[in-house]
Amino acid sequence: MPEPMGELDRQYSGAGATAPAWSEAEALLRTAELFWISTVRPDGRPHATPLLAVWDDGALHFATGAGERKARNLGRNPEVVLTTAGAGAWDAGYDLAVEGTAVRVTGDGRLRELAAAWAAKYGSEWRFDVRDGCFEHGPGRARVFAVAPRVVLGFGKFTEGEPLGQTRWRFG
Repeated sequence: MPEPMGELDRQYSGAGATAPAWSEAEALLRTAELFWISTVRPDGRPHATPLLAVWDDGALHFATGAGERKARNLGRNPEVVLTTAGAGAWDAGYDLAVEGTAVRVTGDGRLRELAAAWAAKYGSEWRFDVRDGCFEHGPGRARVFAVAPRVVLGFGKFTEGEPLGQTRWRFG
């Protein structure tokens, strides 16, 4: 699949701003340590919580216990937004919001690949065994989900020498 072109929104971008290449945004998704997931509760209210995620094979992957609120929400409505803040500051870094549909990953071979990616990114505390379509860690089991982006929004900040910019990448 060809790399998506970023579309700069001039209404929310400073003079001289340019849309970053998708490869730059993808690198940020690959290295970001903390994400926030937003799901929808059965009564329509939003639910947001932090989690760890791994970018692999064109999708963000995250894990959650079957009884957790986000997992129960996904059972009714799989549409999510995953966000990450480049520096966690209003005037530094580059923030991203990934919109898509969460799809459960159940193949043990694929889950082993993802478990290796988690350990490589987050260290030995995040080493998972794979059994019966789930991650296992100590006494807990977690379901793994993949979110291939439908839209990614990027938010540049006012920083020294760089103008504010808002970019949209569309997929499929």
